[in-house]
Amino acid sequence: ARVLTGFGGYDKVKVQARRGAEPRPGEVSVSVRACGLNFADLMGRQGLYDRLPPPPVCPGMECAGTVRALGEGVRDRQVGDKVMVLARSGLWQEVVNVPATHTFPMPEGMSFEEAAALLVNYITAYMVLFDFGNLRPNQSVLIHMAAGGVGTAAIQLCKTVENVTIFGTASASKHESLKESGVAHPIDYRTMDYAEEVRKISPKGVDIVLDPLGGSDTSKAFNLLKPMGKLITYGVANLVTGQKKNLMAMAKTWWNQFSITALQLLSQNKAVCGYHLGYMDEEVELLRSVVAKLVNLYSQGKIKPKIDSVWPFDQVAEAMKQMQEKKNVGKVILVPEAPKEESKKAEN
Repeated sequence: ARVLTGFGGYDKVKVQARRGAEPRPGEVSVSVRACGLNFADLMGRQGLYDRLPPPPVCPGMECAGTVRALGEGVRDRQVGDKVMVLARSGLWQEVVNVPATHTFPMPEGMSFEEAAALLVNYITAYMVLFDFGNLRPNQSVLIHMAAGGVGTAAIQLCKTVENVTIFGTASASKHESLKESGVAHPIDYRTMDYAEEVRKISPKGVDIVLDPLGGSDTSKAFNLLKPMGKLITYGVANLVTGQKKNLMAMAKTWWNQFSITALQLLSQNKAVCGYHLGYMDEEVELLRSVVAKLVNLYSQGKIKPKIDSVWPFDQVAEAMKQMQEKKNVGKVILVPEAPKEESKKAEN
């Protein structure tokens, strides 16, 4: 298991051996083949993610693997089933015991790496775009961190709706791949004011802004909305500036945090929504219906998780660095053993 021993830098995540236990009633035991790395895991390491229990704790909100044992009363899963798993934490282990209701059958033809890349990013992108954003044909969307996990998912989901114009912020080196994936207007947020760039192309602004940044960027997002536009805030990535918690960055982000009253909203004709998948763990039926829609889109070939890189558990620091330094295009995946061994086994 990967265990977060305390809050701080990359060295706080260590490999530990744990004694396995049998699944309790209503649980299944899963042999894990791949895990997803999420921005919330970086925030958790720094002590900035409120849904992670205090250390020592095993992080990990999503994984994929094979059911190896059933707890009492589990009827809808069989030993050998390939499943995706969603949890608040605790999934970066070789074997996990989880409630059967937190597992979802993998669609035909999906790899374990893709399955570990689907749940958190695509559920978030789907609910933000369609349930809150009410995305419709001929609308425009601004996607921040467009080359990351949620960004990549959101671009693919936008492409399932007719004639949606996508603006995406990312560093210049990622623009080519963003254009290939369907972003009409990639913007380099490091060298340009993205709000000005959006206005040059679309003077009235956009219909939907996906905001994972927080701080002053949320105000910018609100001001970029057209009448009847929707801002959905779903993260505070601006808090993460280095390996460890940065109190100055925190103070600045909270100081600049966007605030608006219901009365001010009235005259603006705009909506502000907040989304946090970490607080949805009780909403089993709701999540199940979203996953069913995503599996359907995957089976039709309309969405496909984009894997940036695959790292063994003992290189989790390098994997986190890849994401924190924003080098990834797509999803960063962890596997319990070195990927090379996996492929050798497959060949044998």
